[in-house]
Amino acid sequence: MLSKEFSALELAKEFFEYIAYKDKEVGAYLTLDKDGAYVMAEKTDIAIAKGEEIGVLSGVPLAVKDNMLIEGLPATAASKILENYRAAYDATVIEKLKKENAVFLGKTNLDEFAMGSSTENSAFGITKNPHDLKRVPGGSSGGSAAAVAAHMAVAALGSDTGGSIRQPASFCGVVGLKPTYGAVSRYGLIALASSLDQIGPLTKTVEDAAILFNAIRGKDEMDATSVDLNLESGIWNLEKVRKLKIGLPKEYFVAGLDKEVEKAVQNAIDSIKSLKIEFKEISLPHTKYALSCYYIIMPAEASANLARFDGIRYGSRAKKAENLPELYKKTRGEEFGAEARRRIILGTFVLSSGYYDAYYAKAQKVRRLIKNDFDETFKEVDIILTPVAPTPAFKIGEKTEDPLSMYLSDIFTIPVNLAGLPAISIPVKTELPVGFQLIGKPFCEADILSLGQFYEKISI
Repeated sequence: MLSKEFSALELAKEFFEYIAYKDKEVGAYLTLDKDGAYVMAEKTDIAIAKGEEIGVLSGVPLAVKDNMLIEGLPATAASKILENYRAAYDATVIEKLKKENAVFLGKTNLDEFAMGSSTENSAFGITKNPHDLKRVPGGSSGGSAAAVAAHMAVAALGSDTGGSIRQPASFCGVVGLKPTYGAVSRYGLIALASSLDQIGPLTKTVEDAAILFNAIRGKDEMDATSVDLNLESGIWNLEKVRKLKIGLPKEYFVAGLDKEVEKAVQNAIDSIKSLKIEFKEISLPHTKYALSCYYIIMPAEASANLARFDGIRYGSRAKKAENLPELYKKTRGEEFGAEARRRIILGTFVLSSGYYDAYYAKAQKVRRLIKNDFDETFKEVDIILTPVAPTPAFKIGEKTEDPLSMYLSDIFTIPVNLAGLPAISIPVKTELPVGFQLIGKPFCEADILSLGQFYEKISI
């Protein structure tokens, strides 16, 4: 039922006014698109005036991570090498949301090419956590998570390669869904690691995540890895929730887990247990190898994907170069940031002659063992519950000089990407935001979304 208390255009204008006030301190957005947003909002208002039916996302103000293409808008991936690039076409997820008449407010900040866990690696400035401006919002989708947490968007799109939706969702106290690999088209996403990347929603509630996921999912002829499956909608199903069995992996509840995180996750477990849902301790023995495995496979794929940024076809290029090799060297050396260069060098090394079998091929075998662990476990349970990150949001600058310490912040999220599974971060009420993670069987987003909505209803 439409109450018509305000128009979609008035709503969009209200959001831009608030962004102008709030984003000065948070730094969530890289680009705003007022003209485009107003056009989309007016389409909704015209449809309402004509008495036409509108979808649930019509007129809803959304933010989009700046590694997804929106035709005519900058698509920088937070890198100087793409500073002046404008998208020539829409990503499939954007195309789908345009058909729903969603309103795109602008593009949000991220770690350069989605390489990072804090949104401190952007070439265009640091994004701050709205709950504590001295802390990071997580990464790499930190701008999208911060925009939603600071009420500068109703919801946002992020991408998740090793935890880049779920970890910032946890740090910012919002919901973040990483769909099954193949459930959502990656066409129009600037690739980091093609076998790991997945687009998903960041929202205020699990129900909103289900709505946005349902709008963007599905087979796409432009993405050969996308799958055409008749997925359940993922809207709350009480009867199904009561029948679910939840696994608690002992490898995720270990020494070194922050006490605040441990307490928050235990509170979530106790809340769910109070409704007589069955829990079982499980083991995922190859979890301990996930981080090492990931930091071989991901840089290798990043090295190959980022080879296209050479200063020739698009993006920035070095001003002075005497020959082609020098142009490549100067462009990539000057325009890529430190973390991007680090991962490109590491990836090139593990793919090089004499090292491929020793590192990359072996990592792929370990990846299979990690997936096998999940496959075996899902014969006993329906959902796995874990922490999202070992700590709450850390302070800005705290880990920038120690890349390994930064990489460890994704230790609980990376196995999901290696196995291609769906997972969601759901906030627990604590002083600093903390999320717990629900991991589902392949293409069973409905299970984790239903349980997530169930938890939200009992924890209000």
